[in-house]
Amino acid sequence: MMTLSVVPARPLMLAFAAGLALSACVSSKPVEPPKPPVVEAPIPVKPLSYLPDDTADDARDLTLAGDQLPPEPFRRAEVDFPTDQPPGTVIIDTSEKHLYLVEDGGKALRYGVGVGREGFAWKGMVEIGSRQKWPRWFPPKEMIAREDARGHHIPDMMEGQIGNPLGARALYLYDGTKDTLFRIHGTFEPKSIGTNASSGCIRMANADVMDLYERVKVGTRVVVR
Repeated sequence: MMTLSVVPARPLMLAFAAGLALSACVSSKPVEPPKPPVVEAPIPVKPLSYLPDDTADDARDLTLAGDQLPPEPFRRAEVDFPTDQPPGTVIIDTSEKHLYLVEDGGKALRYGVGVGREGFAWKGMVEIGSRQKWPRWFPPKEMIAREDARGHHIPDMMEGQIGNPLGARALYLYDGTKDTLFRIHGTFEPKSIGTNASSGCIRMANADVMDLYERVKVGTRVVVR
């Protein structure tokens, strides 16, 4: 059961080459001392590619244009990330504004996110209950009323398209069989990544949420902390 609280690669492989000179118990000749093992240097961690996917099976993916990259400190990368959560778990650190997809060997894929602004932040353990490409957006009635009071009209529903607040992909977060109404979703405002800007949902740059979408499945555990 989720408790919500309102609040403000893989492993690197080391290869050892044994260069030991073995000797008999007795020898009339000097014995060459053992050579130290040769350890390969760790593979440098590099940001993952943000090149467009030209194999997209949805024509709308090809309509994405312009600067879809998040700010430099929040771009996708593989990092060291020791945790007791099993590989495949999604961990969202709302204070750091990072989402981690746990991998084997103490590694994780790290993505930048935007999180809930003051009064809309939350923490808990949920799971992905549904995955949608170019999702329709049904704003909560509370949001419609709140924005109407500010003089901003929000439609009851918007089709999946350029400009949709849910972006190119959405992962729907459930508490058991109950939809929490929170989402991990794309955004057409990538400069909002790394900020407290949402109404409680977790924002990702479209390129990042499209990448994450292909790596997770329904039932994936999501820890928001």
